[in-house]
Amino acid sequence: MEGRHRHARPASADDLLSQLGQLTARVREEVEVQRARVELAEALQRGMLPSTLPTAPGLRVAARYAPARNGLDIGGDWYDGFLLSDGTLSFSVGDVQGHDVEAAAYMGQVRIALRAVAAMGSTDPGEILHTANELLAAIDNPLFATCVFLRFDPRTWSVHTARAGHTGAVWARADGVCGVIDHTAEEIGLPLAVLEGQTYTVTEYRFTQPGALALLTDGVVEGPRFPLEQGLDQVAQVLREGVHEDPEVLADRVMEVAEQTGHTDDAAVLVLSYDGPEACQTDRAAPGVV
Repeated sequence: MEGRHRHARPASADDLLSQLGQLTARVREEVEVQRARVELAEALQRGMLPSTLPTAPGLRVAARYAPARNGLDIGGDWYDGFLLSDGTLSFSVGDVQGHDVEAAAYMGQVRIALRAVAAMGSTDPGEILHTANELLAAIDNPLFATCVFLRFDPRTWSVHTARAGHTGAVWARADGVCGVIDHTAEEIGLPLAVLEGQTYTVTEYRFTQPGALALLTDGVVEGPRFPLEQGLDQVAQVLREGVHEDPEVLADRVMEVAEQTGHTDDAAVLVLSYDGPEACQTDRAAPGVV
């Protein structure tokens, strides 16, 4: 006697519609959860960025932050600026490895660490990065951050910078010369919180005439359409062509470079526009905050 075989009943249109409805509801729920995480990360990010930046006679400052183009990679980039104990001004830009809420929260820890070290009296960018690295490396957190820290002295119009695995500052002068404040590979140093005992070499740059300088994250200058070096060249040209522009305008134009790269990361830029020492030699008021 031949065995009887049961055949699965073909799914009816109602069954298929029911399954499709369940899948759609699940996808919608996952999208809503992801959207909520993105909105929370962006709110944390913007809430942690400074509402004011320091300035001095003849020096104007502007900053921009933009979330990732795809709306997912949010939370890692920052900019900051504050007065140091000796009357000089500090500015920093950095990028936390990773994204989303965790990166946004860690970004806040990095900024607090840098400010805390400076509040203890440190003014040397290399020493500030070194001590902040020791503090962050001691925290049980798998994340790390790249950073460029700049100290501007309004009395001598000199800039000292140190880098922790980060992109160099881009500059342009009124005479049309432009470039990147560069370090050798040995001088750049590892990102913050990777390894204890790191030292960070300081490079000096002196403002001798009107110009502009930009600190930025790699989301501004690197993407699928062209590499980092080309992006830095683009920013240098933007600064050179707009060296006499208001820094707010320059910051917007630098952020436009990020759109040209086709980047998927978030992006931050901080622009210093300066008149030069001779233009301000009769105005030596103390630095302030706007």
